[in-house]
Amino acid sequence: MARKKIGELLIEKGFITENELKFALDMQLQTHEKLGKVFVDNKIITPEELAQTLGAQLGIEYVDLARMTIPEDLSGLVRRNIARQNHLVPVRKQQDTLYVAMDDPLNYFAINEVRKATNMKVVPLIATPAAIERITNTLYGNENANKAIADYRKELVAENKKSAQDQPAGTYDFIISSNAINADADSAPTIRLVNSIIERAALERASDIHFEPREHEMEVRMRIDGIMRPILKVPKDLMPSAIARIKTMSGLDVAERRIPQDGRFSASVLNKVFDVRVSTLPIAWGEKVVCRLLDKTNTEIHKENLGLRHDDVDKFDKLLSYKNGVMLLVGPTGSGKTTTMYAMLNELNTKDVNLVTLEDPIEYNIEGLNQVQINPKVNMTFANGLRAILRQDPDIVSVGEIRDGETAEISMRAALTGKLVLSTIHTNDAVGAIDRLIDIGVEPYLVSATLRGVVSQRLVRRICPYCGEEYEPTEADERALGIKIEPGVKFRRGRGCQQCFNTGFSGRIAVFEIMMITPRIRDLIYKRAGRASVEEELSKPGSNFVTLRESATKLVYDGITTVSEVVRITNERE
Repeated sequence: MARKKIGELLIEKGFITENELKFALDMQLQTHEKLGKVFVDNKIITPEELAQTLGAQLGIEYVDLARMTIPEDLSGLVRRNIARQNHLVPVRKQQDTLYVAMDDPLNYFAINEVRKATNMKVVPLIATPAAIERITNTLYGNENANKAIADYRKELVAENKKSAQDQPAGTYDFIISSNAINADADSAPTIRLVNSIIERAALERASDIHFEPREHEMEVRMRIDGIMRPILKVPKDLMPSAIARIKTMSGLDVAERRIPQDGRFSASVLNKVFDVRVSTLPIAWGEKVVCRLLDKTNTEIHKENLGLRHDDVDKFDKLLSYKNGVMLLVGPTGSGKTTTMYAMLNELNTKDVNLVTLEDPIEYNIEGLNQVQINPKVNMTFANGLRAILRQDPDIVSVGEIRDGETAEISMRAALTGKLVLSTIHTNDAVGAIDRLIDIGVEPYLVSATLRGVVSQRLVRRICPYCGEEYEPTEADERALGIKIEPGVKFRRGRGCQQCFNTGFSGRIAVFEIMMITPRIRDLIYKRAGRASVEEELSKPGSNFVTLRESATKLVYDGITTVSEVVRITNERE
């Protein structure tokens, strides 16, 4: 019986129409690509729909890797280089049969290579290329690190045996400790260990890597989507060598272990350049090292990528339209303020303005900006830098952070002279920024005269697209949100899968609370009316002010995040 064509099967399954098939066939004549790729590239069908249809056409089982838990020991059967080169991943083993997910199950050369490597019968399954890559990253994430640790232990054992033969009896314990502490930081296993950890951090989109010495080992954790995740445990005898390697890369004093140090280095991973900021801190069991990863290739940060809702976009645009005054971004560390600031700067960065920034540190180099690095060691503080900038004929000034009354007052007075000033300040919400400015010594009349608006934000985790499911909201959800949920409304949550570390979340989106300074609020600030009066004014009908909780709740109704995330980002303000 003749095999049905892919176009016929797609029509039978209801994935495409006759007109879409005709369009794709016409495109294929121009591109000479496979018909399935034409469908996917033109967004007529999804990669999942293509894989399902190809599986039906070939009589090969389609597997949704996002809904599978793959045993870690399978990584020992098929080496990482074989999996990556042939775009495949082992998914299950039954006696002498190995089931392998592939994006091209007709690749007999790849099947044969796996058969020879494992000496097992190989059954091909079909999955999407993206799913295979994600599972490969997860399954083989620690393979290089574990191999580097094993190689180091072998070298250490061999070295200790040789040293023991050359030393008098009774000194063996001291030799082990001495070798461990003074291990060469540039040894090949150490380099591979550190490099593999940095590579995994880049693959997992981690913002920070934590190397944490414990009594019996060193734990490596990564902050992914704002949450710390345990990744790897490193033997204690390898810990000093690994930390020394990081300090060497960062230009730090390897011999100094008693005081904190700060450094940085650049790393190229997967065709991306990362600026890695390094901080060391002496703790009970050694030196803790934290590496913050900044993607230097990701400088195209625009407001469209921030997650602004329709009303927020209008307020955002209005703030950027001002030619003078002060705009503040508020929120805790890690709430996305820097990203929003760079999005604002990209909008304002035109050829007809002189835009100067004061940053500590400069996180992204943006073409066209005059970026100044703060250096307190030579008295280049925010206040002193700001005074110097005001003598440089600026139109727009960005101050990385207002930390004291002096910087705040200079910023406000600069705004009075016709400058537009953007800055950040640490408060819990938009209204709190007013109290904070007055608290650090800025006169209310200055705040009233210059403040244009305050943007408060948080980052909430998105529901994992691979394991998200609908459910009926409960009374507990109503109590948590403080609202009455209409009958028939469905919320979403993630069950947890291998793609999301069984958390139910993948990626983050910003939630905003934008307070525009109206004439009435300006008058309340001038009269020192206090927080309660400002909040009362904002709560009046027609004020168009939406709180963080209300913004986050809208994301729950849209199926983007969960009730627990709303509680997590807003309970600190209760």
